Amino acid sequence: MAFRAPDNTCDKCPRLLQFRAENSKKFPTYFNAPVPPFGELNAEVLIVGLAPGLNGANQTGRPFTNDYAGDVLYPMLQKYGFAEGVYAKRANDGFRLIDVRVTNSVRCVPPQNKVTGAEIKACGSYLVQEIAAMPKLKVILALGSVAHNAVLGVLGYKKAAFKFAHNAEHCLAKHNLYLVNSYHTSRYNINTGVLTPQMFEDVIRHIRALL
Repeated sequence: MAFRAPDNTCDKCPRLLQFRAENSKKFPTYFNAPVPPFGELNAEVLIVGLAPGLNGANQTGRPFTNDYAGDVLYPMLQKYGFAEGVYAKRANDGFRLIDVRVTNSVRCVPPQNKVTGAEIKACGSYLVQEIAAMPKLKVILALGSVAHNAVLGVLGYKKAAFKFAHNAEHCLAKHNLYLVNSYHTSRYNINTGVLTPQMFEDVIRHIRALL
């Protein structure tokens, strides 16, 4: 199945469309559009986050870029051979993912970093197409419970049967995939100790072992 990421003509979510318009006036140099995935479709690993950050991906146009969450995510991917180059927090920094693709359950920046169920459902049409378009996909890493539930929802699994837990491994037998969980690499989670660098490293090591 071919995958086409949403562009700035996407109007599925009125609230997000309005917020994009407001940000285009307030931050005219920002990307201010649905943020496309980062990485190739032939990757074996798909990392699914929540949504773009206002001054992160919404500014740069690349997931988790110029965002504290990316400061945690990308160096750890590089440590385990999933990336190369220098992550300089810019979309044009030359940083390259290896056998990993990064996307979001909702592609547009939401007000107060909070998405609605309707927005997750609307953007789910892109997520399910993206998953279907990845012929070598083996592992999906969900960063946070919202991404976890979004993946289960678009693939047709009962959420109650796959409880979110940090570093949990779920077998999605119908799709021959593993779904691995991690607490989101957000500044809040790191600062409050919900997630430590070692805890996240355990997750990336787990994924490397699954491959």
